[in-house]
Amino acid sequence: MIFSIGVLFFHQPVWSWHLILASFVCGLAWAFGQITQIESFHIIGVSAAMPISTGMQLIGVTLFGIFYFHEWTSTMDYVYGISALVVIILGVFFTAYREKGDDTGKQGAMQRGLSVLVLSTIGQVMYNVIPRMADLNGWDVLFPQGIGMAVGAMAFSFFFDKKPELFSKKSFQNIAAGAAFAIGNIGILLSNKVNGVALGFTLSQMNVIVNTLGGLIFLKESRTSKELKLTIGGLILVAAGGILIGLTK
Repeated sequence: MIFSIGVLFFHQPVWSWHLILASFVCGLAWAFGQITQIESFHIIGVSAAMPISTGMQLIGVTLFGIFYFHEWTSTMDYVYGISALVVIILGVFFTAYREKGDDTGKQGAMQRGLSVLVLSTIGQVMYNVIPRMADLNGWDVLFPQGIGMAVGAMAFSFFFDKKPELFSKKSFQNIAAGAAFAIGNIGILLSNKVNGVALGFTLSQMNVIVNTLGGLIFLKESRTSKELKLTIGGLILVAAGGILIGLTK
């Protein structure tokens, strides 16, 4: 929100109700997708949730790119693209794998986490495709989108936490993370406009490798030896799928 206000001093959008409503709804979709994604972190951990979330989003956004925006036009586009989706799906299955010897509680947590991630994916996919569907300029979107993000984050937080501490010390500590996201957000918006959502969004999601390894190394999220090997293998497959989709451009 702060970043989007700052952008107004350097870029003045051509205001219209079309721009305001589409951008605001885009912000709401992001807020819903982000809060449900964070909820999944609490259920199954960052290192498990992020690869699955990324894989689901890549598939969802790519399907929009194919069938709605018609971004794949040649036979080789489909060969590379379908191969990429298969590789990504395999990678997601690998990262989600849990040994049967694990307790029932962990298996139940994974099922709950996957259900929440499906909801998160819907929000995140819509956040990425709405600006393209509405044919909006990335810079124009930022301010009304930021309002939608702020309103949505406050509203949805009450659903997942009956007494959210919206103005606590932790909330203000997260401003730095929000600023980093804001820079990445404008990059995604501009890239999707130039490269198309199938390619632009895919390339932006390669951060999943850092996120997952960060969860394992810094947050000390536990894995058995077999699960760890499959998680790393799954990450490699997701990254390989991203490279294959890049060949469709």
